[in-house]
Amino acid sequence: MVLRKWLVKQINKKLGFAVLLFGISLILISCGSPKRDLRSKPYVKEVFTMGTYIKITSYDKGHEKDVAAALDIAKDYDKKTSVNQSGSELDAVNDQSGIKPVKVTKKVYALLKSAYSYSEKERGFDMLIGALTSLWHIGFDDARKPNQDEIDRAIPLVSYKAMTFDDKNQTVYLKEKGAKLDLGAITKGYVSDRMADYLKAHGVTTAIVDLGSSSLVLIGNSPRGANVPWTIGIKDPNKAVSDQVGLLDAENESIATSGIYERFLKVDDKIYPHILDPKTGYPFENDIQSVTVVSKKGVDGDALSTTIFSLGTKKGFEFVEKTKGIEAIFVDKDNKVYVTKNLRDRFELNKASHYQLGKISDLK
Repeated sequence: MVLRKWLVKQINKKLGFAVLLFGISLILISCGSPKRDLRSKPYVKEVFTMGTYIKITSYDKGHEKDVAAALDIAKDYDKKTSVNQSGSELDAVNDQSGIKPVKVTKKVYALLKSAYSYSEKERGFDMLIGALTSLWHIGFDDARKPNQDEIDRAIPLVSYKAMTFDDKNQTVYLKEKGAKLDLGAITKGYVSDRMADYLKAHGVTTAIVDLGSSSLVLIGNSPRGANVPWTIGIKDPNKAVSDQVGLLDAENESIATSGIYERFLKVDDKIYPHILDPKTGYPFENDIQSVTVVSKKGVDGDALSTTIFSLGTKKGFEFVEKTKGIEAIFVDKDNKVYVTKNLRDRFELNKASHYQLGKISDLK
């Protein structure tokens, strides 16, 4: 606690050691020298793939090849699953929608099955959202606000139920012509788990897998000590990268953030965030600025952050409290911060910020 208070003080002064780790959403705070047989300075390797910079920071000695191999996992999934470049397996499935089943690799089949299970269970998450996301294309140079007729035609195509799996032949079929897969709300979390599993299987004990602006996995404890957690800064969604809402202690966990500030389209002075409601065809509109989900698996945090975001702060908070294995930090548009029960002792608000801790019971 003394160390964390010191870090908060340094942040308030805009001093100290702050390494940008989670491009848009999170900042890692690290200080001191390693107390185990680790590197005094981490080995860091970064590649651009999956539409973002993916970085591994490893404190273990002699694992340079393992780090490179883990990054290759991300590049391989990008090649197979991107819907924004021709030639991927998902692109082939989309091209044959309403025509015929398409055989995919074992890796992609497993990812699609995982996405299907989340589509079945979670409100707001539908793996066939592609008919809508391809219309808006928020985050790309050709982003635009579709007209109502386009949206009305796309909405009936957004239903995970309109796809079939053939386990024997390892094929996937989208029944409706024009239906499109888009796994952007789950792929990074899923891939971060595969990367972390690979690193741990090859002896890496202290590392961070950072998939750009949405998914981060912490392997082991902080290099400051065997029982010392990492300290993560939760980014202020209204300010520059260096400003933070507060600090969170975390270890052996995944952290995923969804927010309206990450990607958006501005039309006639109105902001349209990138997280689309499959029922209305428009971005979700509620009181959330950002939600940070803490879970044991990256795929849970990634998929569930979309579900939670769709519910708004109060219902989203209640959903998290009822769901085993996840916790969350909400930042709403009234500059209030709501922290679920099991994170309260691990989170410290940056008192120099304009945010205040809120009581969920005060929300209607």
